[in-house]
Amino acid sequence: MEMTTDTINRLHELSLEAGKGKVIEVDGRHYAIDGDGDVRLIKPQNLSDNTVEVTTLMGVVDLVKSLEERKTENLYVQVKSPTRVAVFGHLDDYGRRESLVIAKAMTPDINYSRFLDQEQMNISLQSQFEETKDRDILLKVIGNLKEEAVRNASDDGVSQAVTIKTGVVSVEQVKVPNPVGLAPYRTFNEVTQPTSNFVFRMREGMKSAIFAADGGAWELEAMSNVKEYLTRNLDEEINSGHVIVIA
Repeated sequence: MEMTTDTINRLHELSLEAGKGKVIEVDGRHYAIDGDGDVRLIKPQNLSDNTVEVTTLMGVVDLVKSLEERKTENLYVQVKSPTRVAVFGHLDDYGRRESLVIAKAMTPDINYSRFLDQEQMNISLQSQFEETKDRDILLKVIGNLKEEAVRNASDDGVSQAVTIKTGVVSVEQVKVPNPVGLAPYRTFNEVTQPTSNFVFRMREGMKSAIFAADGGAWELEAMSNVKEYLTRNLDEEINSGHVIVIA
């Protein structure tokens, strides 16, 4: 709210009268005037002092549903990134916006673009990625890989082919597909992990690495999945106009 000329003049007159610190009310707002005549707007402390932090989308849903003291106000749930959701209130008369909830997904630290040894890559693929057809192919290659196979691998610049052991005495020539479709755990666990393309490469020392090859398109899919989850679980609040979900 902008102060009118009359309000400014009235404040000036009152400041001149101030011998000691005092509080005055003008146009429904309170001002503090010190002994020097300086005027300071007093803003009511009616906002939350702390933002609640959670690690799941269900935590966001539960908290939004339980905010009884904010039932008469609009709440905004914003999907800020694949791993971050914020809940905040509307702008008050003083231009402030209350921050109520922040959700930060707990995701593993995955070693993209870094060559790992056979055991490290095996563990990473099984513990940090959802099961996909291409992930299983990579596990088969890595689990049966021999050092001489990597040294003698055929490589056309896109795909690499290696000979792996498939039985006690049998061997099989396996061409590793590129790009490979993998679904790392990189957003909230309550939603589907987006599958995106990676380039898989091997080198001597039985080491291998994966390199992102989708230009970050997975982030848009992940955010859409998070928004869909929140919209589905807050449908009653959304239909009533109490909650607005944005991404």
